[in-house]
Amino acid sequence: MPPSRQKTCPCCRKEVKRKKIVRVNKLRKTIGRLEVKCKNANAGCIVTCPLAHRKGHQDSCPFELMACPNEGCTSRVPRGALAEHRQHCQQGSQQRCPLGCGATLDPAKRARHNCYRELHNAWSARQERSRTLLLCLLRRVRWLHRATSVVRRELAELSNFLEEDTALLEGTSQEEAKVAPEGNAGAEVVGEPRANVPCK
Repeated sequence: MPPSRQKTCPCCRKEVKRKKIVRVNKLRKTIGRLEVKCKNANAGCIVTCPLAHRKGHQDSCPFELMACPNEGCTSRVPRGALAEHRQHCQQGSQQRCPLGCGATLDPAKRARHNCYRELHNAWSARQERSRTLLLCLLRRVRWLHRATSVVRRELAELSNFLEEDTALLEGTSQEEAKVAPEGNAGAEVVGEPRANVPCK
């Protein structure tokens, strides 16, 4: 075996280093002429061919397992039965448009498929969705505008109320300031100690 798969000698089982390997082309040709069975012999292939030609036979062997070419199908069937499988494959009835519009078509629709019409319908549906979203956004903007107007009006009323209240408080403070000195003077007169008048 090649050293990439087996790093020991097949005879003595000693480790073999790559730089010590000697390739014998004559021996390779002799091995390549050995008759071998197809790798699909268990599946029914009875072909024997030289080892060097086995890869070429596998590329055309009717028993070689092939993946179904229909999109979405994961089946693997022998090459000889692939044509029949494609006729009855469930996924074969649904294929994408080969022109690239993205539509998934069955055989009945494929014959009358029109890419322009499909794209036009898709564009119209998208425009309708965009129009619906735009109307919804406009309704929300109007509601927000009304709510903002109400808040502004209430803030203006609150500001007016606070200004009136502040003016009222300032007027009361000024009146108290004017009344306070007169009251203090009277208090001082009243509060003066009386002179002691001797009794006669």
